[in-house]
Amino acid sequence: MITEPSVIENASGRQPGEPVQSAITYEKIPTHIYADAKDASRAVAREIAELIREKQAKGQPCVLGLATGSSPKTVYAELIRQHREEGLSFRNVVTFNLDEYYPMEPDSLQSYVRFMKEQLFDHVDIPEGNYFIPDGTVPANKVSEFSRAYEEKIQSYGGLDFQLLGIGGNGHIGFNEPGSLINSHTRLMMLDHSTRAAAAGDFGSLAKTPKKAITMGVAPILSAKRIVLLAWGERKAPVIRAALEGTVTEQVPASYLQTHPNALFVIDQAAASDLTRMQTPWLVDTVEWDNHMIKKAVTYLSRTLGKPILKLTNKDYNDNGMSDLLAQVGQAYDLNIDVFNQLQHTITGWPGGKPNADDTNRPERALPASKRCLIFSPHPDDDIISMGGTFQRLHDQGHEVHVGYQTSGNIAVADDEALRFADYVVDFNEKFGIDSPEATRIFRDAAEFLRVKKDSEMDTNEVRYIKGLIRKGEAKATCRFVGIPVENAHFLNMPFYETGKVEKKPLGEEDIQVVMDVIRQVKPHQIYAAGDLADPHGTHKVCLDAIFEAVRRLKNEAFMQDCWVWLYRGAWAEWDIHEIEMAVPMSPDQLMRKRLGIFKHQSQKDGVVYQGTDSREFWQRAEERNRATAGLYNQLGLAEYEAMEAFVRWHF
Repeated sequence: MITEPSVIENASGRQPGEPVQSAITYEKIPTHIYADAKDASRAVAREIAELIREKQAKGQPCVLGLATGSSPKTVYAELIRQHREEGLSFRNVVTFNLDEYYPMEPDSLQSYVRFMKEQLFDHVDIPEGNYFIPDGTVPANKVSEFSRAYEEKIQSYGGLDFQLLGIGGNGHIGFNEPGSLINSHTRLMMLDHSTRAAAAGDFGSLAKTPKKAITMGVAPILSAKRIVLLAWGERKAPVIRAALEGTVTEQVPASYLQTHPNALFVIDQAAASDLTRMQTPWLVDTVEWDNHMIKKAVTYLSRTLGKPILKLTNKDYNDNGMSDLLAQVGQAYDLNIDVFNQLQHTITGWPGGKPNADDTNRPERALPASKRCLIFSPHPDDDIISMGGTFQRLHDQGHEVHVGYQTSGNIAVADDEALRFADYVVDFNEKFGIDSPEATRIFRDAAEFLRVKKDSEMDTNEVRYIKGLIRKGEAKATCRFVGIPVENAHFLNMPFYETGKVEKKPLGEEDIQVVMDVIRQVKPHQIYAAGDLADPHGTHKVCLDAIFEAVRRLKNEAFMQDCWVWLYRGAWAEWDIHEIEMAVPMSPDQLMRKRLGIFKHQSQKDGVVYQGTDSREFWQRAEERNRATAGLYNQLGLAEYEAMEAFVRWHF
């Protein structure tokens, strides 16, 4: 069972917005874990606002070190709200940003000058001369001089009162990449490949992403009187554990914060998921041994010891901090059998329910035998990548399958792919004498724009439409490949996505209504949705929030009384084994068929725009993940399958 973050927070008896606490921690830096990024951001913004007001009362400037990236955006939004609604003034605030790409024009789309103006400065009353950002246009032979002057400017204001940080996937703070020394100062830095890959989406490709940046060094960061580091989402979980629980090392620059007397990590539960107190809470605090916790503990013990569940002994439990669990349930034998059977019952080759069968121990209902299924796909390929085997099986087993493609996915199409498509349409019309002057003009203009497009330019509306058409055609091809009629493909084009930029608008009422409309139209018995929480500001999370809200609003309608919601995950990560409630196995042939379905998305092959730090193609990521899930079931002592797709049910 999956619960939304806010519900998870309240389930522990804490008030909303209150951080998770534990009796013992393995963390070497004070850490506050919140249910979600919004609660955490409000807490950080309150601290900053209190500091600003305290300094105002003393007639002193409040000197803030600020960060860019996705993590601080919600903090800045809350500060803007306080300025507008609570009268928080920034007249006495002086800010110094951590970094800037080099070279970089201040009005470029990717400039941190532009970012800070759009995210904060243009919305509050900070004087224009009170904010400082490294200059991405300074001549190369002047960078060292500029860097020294930048630190001297900070000191002229009495040093940083408060430093806000994010953290890179490789542990960098600012752009102090692995290898940066604790005494490093502001300087020009070569960016790590993983950092550039993570930023490639902002620039259109890895080749266009800057290789250098000017960054405040570790030493001036650590000189701040107070440091707060933010991290949201599951992708940050491994590096958060390394920074908090590992040794101080230049390979994880964020670990240097262990040496600071007044540092704090503020993270959400997804980013905290790898911490000891979250992975094995029974080792740090008294836990309530409910069924969820028992499954978590037993599967963890089995994996850690490399023993199938049915071979675990009383000694295994006692030696690994679970003696109180045995005291509660009795013998290991009974505990093992119970958890083994629960895992066994998650496996089904009938994701829509097996007709004319006892469904007591099956994850899905037998009736109705033929179900209406609505698969929500955030991008036009998430359906086949994340649950292609289940998609195919639902159709083959006689269910009426629909797909709701939530966004156009247009920004993930490379310019040369769009140019090829535009040229094709123009040539096609000329070859066959199709007289459509307006269509020809649109495609000619788009083609000409793409030929001369600058790296900093946004796509025109025509180019975005062409890119959207490419992805729409690929989605239709996938539906035909699976066997469902193209009329069952619903292209929702949720408005939040259509900005033409990586930065999207917040979820709005129009988005929710679009999702509600397609649910009302299909009246599904099953809804499948992408449950990815890796990036709380990402498209998948926004699309999931829209589905959650739509289902809440519709839950009292008659057709929803017989609707179940199943959550799948993308090519990036899988559900933890103790969370899985339905596992759909695939044979080698079925896995190959899924691969061929993914191949229908030709624009997403061979070096896509959002490759990230993972060089594998999407079909490779999906197959390896599906094989790993099957291997894990087998490791725990269950049957061996070629691959598996996993789902968790959301109870609304």
